[in-house]
Amino acid sequence: MKNNSYLFTSESVSEGHPDKVCDKISDMIVDTYLSLDPYSRVACETLTTTNKVVLAGETRGPDLDKEEIIQKVRNCIKDIGYDQEGFSWKTANIEVHLHKQSSDIAMGVDSSGNKDEGAGDQGIMFGYACKETEDLMPAPIYFSHKILRLMAEDRKKNNLTGIEPDSKSQVTMLYENGKPSRVTSVVISTQHSENLDQEKVRRLVIPYIKKSIPENFLKDLKEEEIYINPTGQFVIGGPDGDTGLTGRKIIVDTYGGSAPHGGGAFSGKDPTKVDRSAAYASRYLAKNIVAAGVSDNCLIQLAYAIGVSKPLSVFLKLDEKDKDKSKEILKRINENFDLSPRGIREMLKLNKPIYEVTSSYGHFGRKLGKNGEFSWENTDKKDLFKL
Repeated sequence: MKNNSYLFTSESVSEGHPDKVCDKISDMIVDTYLSLDPYSRVACETLTTTNKVVLAGETRGPDLDKEEIIQKVRNCIKDIGYDQEGFSWKTANIEVHLHKQSSDIAMGVDSSGNKDEGAGDQGIMFGYACKETEDLMPAPIYFSHKILRLMAEDRKKNNLTGIEPDSKSQVTMLYENGKPSRVTSVVISTQHSENLDQEKVRRLVIPYIKKSIPENFLKDLKEEEIYINPTGQFVIGGPDGDTGLTGRKIIVDTYGGSAPHGGGAFSGKDPTKVDRSAAYASRYLAKNIVAAGVSDNCLIQLAYAIGVSKPLSVFLKLDEKDKDKSKEILKRINENFDLSPRGIREMLKLNKPIYEVTSSYGHFGRKLGKNGEFSWENTDKKDLFKL
């Protein structure tokens, strides 16, 4: 979009948001199985409501003791910070309804004879990267995540007292000639203790905007364009205030609406599910292409059929000025990357218990972890794409 101006908004939600509580628990289940058997299969859904958690799904791997799972769920809730009357790690009623994976699915996706392992489902997955931030993420979602992540870190260190786990953020930016130029509004809604008035909440929260967003983007932001708890009060929150489900924050998890989404959620799924692994692979490709200087932005789409190993299609879209490079970049992708489910897992080392940490503050634009977390954020292949 050249020679025009427009506003674009992205939102984030904290780890205490009801849906994110569910994502964390579901990914904890994935990690638990993978820590015992790296070839486990897991599809776990979680529901939360007032002082209740329900797990359901299909697994293939070690037999886990139900009481052990329940204790791990309590640990997740405790780590988030919930010990409230309506939702507490100590007293929540936890139901576990995990059962064995369908043999029909196993037959379709397992490798056997001359058949390579197939995709665990059909679907389309997108990856995106751009030069708007140092981590090659769209600016509005990147800053929205950072505000809530810094708030959570201080809350857990008791440096932000009176602020509770459930919160949401939203950043609107003015784009000029396709590039972010300034922030025009910020919205933060955060759960708080009942003894805090809204002026106190505002004084506690506003510094996190300034810690998260570079000063040059904030220089024209007016006081009245910062909305803190615009409803006036947010005491009842978390699963006590709203029911949560795994996989309902897919735009928060990816690019904040700046790029398409294939529709599949990530959390609760082992890496044989291409909803997850192929989305990571497409981000990995896009980020390395942008890091190589090929284009200011890059969109990758991969498409799969259940039981079929290779992707049915690989789509690449570069910035308009760089579109003549697309044919060569696609050629390098096809010649140098095995994008089968097995190939992706081996390339990114995904058969590890690395997923619980991905459940909050986005799956992309994150720092590489010492245990292999966020391997898809590595730019170790950028030299391969240099032209």
